[in-house]
Amino acid sequence: MAKGYWIARVDVRDTERYKDYVATAKPAFERYGAVFLARGGETKAVEGQARARNVVIEFPSFQAAYDCYHSPEYQAAVKIRQEVADGEIVLVEGVE
Repeated sequence: MAKGYWIARVDVRDTERYKDYVATAKPAFERYGAVFLARGGETKAVEGQARARNVVIEFPSFQAAYDCYHSPEYQAAVKIRQEVADGEIVLVEGVE
């Protein structure tokens, strides 16, 4: 079974409240087996519009990635994130 991934690109407007998002999202990530492969760190835009924060999260399957995003735990975090940051999240199925 192929793994699933979240690719998130974010510009944080309120760094203090973003910490609330991270804390609220943590139980969902733990429940669905999330492994952070990239979180913040140095970036260099080579094509297109860049965001300040880029995150890649691996899940055991695409379904787990999907279920995590739609879980009640994560949806509570989404409300916080959307108040304090702008960005996109894309779910991607890995190769087998």
